[in-house]
Amino acid sequence: MVTAKPTRTDQLSGDAIASIPLLENGDRLTRAEFEHRYSAMPQVKKAELIEGIVHMASPVRARKHGKPHGAVMGWLFTYCQAMPKLELLDNSTVRLDMDNEPQPDACLRIEEEADGNSRVTEDDYIEGPPELIVEIAASTASYDLHDKKKAYRRNGVQEYLVWRVLDGQLDWFVLEDGAYVQLMADDDGITRSRVFPGLWLRVEDLLEGNLPGLVAGVNEGLASEAAQAFRGSLGQ
Repeated sequence: MVTAKPTRTDQLSGDAIASIPLLENGDRLTRAEFEHRYSAMPQVKKAELIEGIVHMASPVRARKHGKPHGAVMGWLFTYCQAMPKLELLDNSTVRLDMDNEPQPDACLRIEEEADGNSRVTEDDYIEGPPELIVEIAASTASYDLHDKKKAYRRNGVQEYLVWRVLDGQLDWFVLEDGAYVQLMADDDGITRSRVFPGLWLRVEDLLEGNLPGLVAGVNEGLASEAAQAFRGSLGQ
């Protein structure tokens, strides 16, 4: 894949930067033009290109986004720190295809040397589909469950979680034969990743903000035989 590199703003004069058009919600752009404009707007912390359309985030609410985001990162960190050759990323830009460059709230990827599906480019972006992506959404109306979900499915993101904060629900999708199907909790209320053995989620603990219970669920998963075998397969 040929990667278009964005122009670095520290190599441009002030007049040159000022002449670059600003990103606007709803713009239809190529990925190269999106990166060019985004790189000239360092004050913008999150913008995404989804199916060729620019989406720019509103200011982040504390309890509708910041707190849930923190819980998700803690859950994933508890798992990641016990496994070799995995990489946990927070709000990192992902180049999926020429029409899609999202900035997921969280993603967990298997590193290239362990045969993961994505890589880190020379200019420090993720290219290709991380194995697991998590988004914090307001409700079912969010584009996270529509255009973005289609882009993730089409590009082979194997597991996709959407926490619908206002609805008090979590959707965990797993890729099967090119389609996303819902991954359901077992009788104990635990949802278990298929891609990352031992990554267990006590859904009610997450939704209710029970962090000790959330961490206990991950530690229980890490102690499972499946997690131990997966750790061995990744090597050191």
